[in-house]
Amino acid sequence: MLPAHDDISERRQALEAVALAAAGGLLGALVWRLWGSELQAPPLAVLAVAAGGAFAADFVSGIVHWIADTWGHETMPVFGRRFLRPFRVHHVNPDDFLRRRFLDVNGDVAMLTAPILALAHCLPMRGATGQLLAAGVAGFCATILPTNQVHQWAHQSAPPRWVARLQRLGLILSRPAHLRHHRAPHAANYCIATGWCNPFLERIQFFRRLERAVTRWTGLQPRSDDESFRQVFEPSALLNPPDRPDADGNA
Repeated sequence: MLPAHDDISERRQALEAVALAAAGGLLGALVWRLWGSELQAPPLAVLAVAAGGAFAADFVSGIVHWIADTWGHETMPVFGRRFLRPFRVHHVNPDDFLRRRFLDVNGDVAMLTAPILALAHCLPMRGATGQLLAAGVAGFCATILPTNQVHQWAHQSAPPRWVARLQRLGLILSRPAHLRHHRAPHAANYCIATGWCNPFLERIQFFRRLERAVTRWTGLQPRSDDESFRQVFEPSALLNPPDRPDADGNA
């Protein structure tokens, strides 16, 4: 059968629920503080920095996605099962992602985002520097927090109407844009928050150049376990599973 994402325990669900509530509350409070402060920086500068934070979040989503898709093995301690395996499973069985619950989809990102937002509340709001930094963090976190949810919507053939409108406006990742990533060898359009960075990064071959640099420096080969994963889990392999050796080593 096709692989599936691992189910999460009730304890982890509770932790992720707390993280989501904390991240959402901290983000709302940061925006409220910024909105209620007497702006020392030009409003257009605040908006520009917030937009820059959103672009940065999209770029970071691409870097993380590229690392998880390209390097390492799911047998690696700690990171393999929790971080790498879901990405490898997703390429072979994209529909499994559509069955994931809200907490499972969004909890991990919330646990990483909440501490950033907590630190952002230490920024002073009385000067232009603090306000601009707060705007950048708010733009970054408002974009990175729902990244996996946006990713899930990009796989839905009929997302909610308001989501489809945001996709058509180019404010979040669209289904056609993301489907380009799901063509083997899954080596394009890595950015999955808004997708804004993808055209430029593809034009300059950013990730391919980065892969060549990593291989040159380390000797590691990108996507080295893709073929073995594909042989076991692609539909044709499921219909005709590869022979497994018996106890004497005979296939």
